[in-house]
Amino acid sequence: MIRVLIADDQALVRGALAAMLDLEPDITVVAQVARGDDILPAARASEPDVAMIDVQMPGTDGLTAAGRLHRALPGCRILVCTTFGRPGYLARAMAAGATGFIVKDATPEELAEAVRKVAKGIRVVDPALATESLVHGVNPLTAREREVLRAIDEGRTIGEAAGLLHLSEGTVRNHLSSAIGKTGTRGRNEAAVVARERGWL
Repeated sequence: MIRVLIADDQALVRGALAAMLDLEPDITVVAQVARGDDILPAARASEPDVAMIDVQMPGTDGLTAAGRLHRALPGCRILVCTTFGRPGYLARAMAAGATGFIVKDATPEELAEAVRKVAKGIRVVDPALATESLVHGVNPLTAREREVLRAIDEGRTIGEAAGLLHLSEGTVRNHLSSAIGKTGTRGRNEAAVVARERGWL
């Protein structure tokens, strides 16, 4: 039996995924959580073979939680299952130790097969997303540029971003200028939108 933990903040989606997987003769759902910071404690308690994790979750985001889970329990395989099929998320998921990355519009058969493959250590990636990742390439933004763009994406001014990140306004402007160039956009707000849509933030 393949033991699965499901982490998704939407109760309806979480329940549907669990019901669907429990219909499979060789898969059993042993834990369900709604918050990213509940993933590691639940995994320690239930000892799953595969953790199916959403990207955007309250508490700790799914990709950060995946990294923590991978470091703490490397024997538990990670399958990211999300609505947000963005190339940057795929790259971050793989860097965090995920074995698979699929989007939620996969069929029940594809989902169950992905769980089986990931449990065996076989890498599974949504084909359309893999192609898009090749087109956009890896995340070109530095950690500081991501922090600055996140602050702008949250609606902060340059001054507020500087205060939040303990940087001078000039340094914030320099990071923004660099990020605008890397995203091929014309302004900081557009750069933040493009970076978010590509999963680079």
